[in-house]
Amino acid sequence: MKFEMITPVQLECYVGNPDALIIDLRNPAEYRERHIRGAINIPYEKLQSCCMFPMDMYLILYCERGSSSMSAAKELADRGYLVKTVVGGFHAYRGKMTETY
Repeated sequence: MKFEMITPVQLECYVGNPDALIIDLRNPAEYRERHIRGAINIPYEKLQSCCMFPMDMYLILYCERGSSSMSAAKELADRGYLVKTVVGGFHAYRGKMTETY
């Protein structure tokens, strides 16, 4: 495995970290409703057609429960990126969030 799996608790170390880019792979409606603070939204289906990411940053991926982020992590790691994926996804995360009311 060329990427690291991290727990939702470990994710807290990357929230606000300038060396990490947190990517929410869920659909835009789910992202707008609630997401991890500082995360950007790139739906899984659009990830392959997305721009290049900085090679010196950690890409921290999450989806709803972890399966899509695992697939995306493998794809990005194969392309040479530093990738971590959150075990259990957003469903398991209980830390710093942004909510829209």
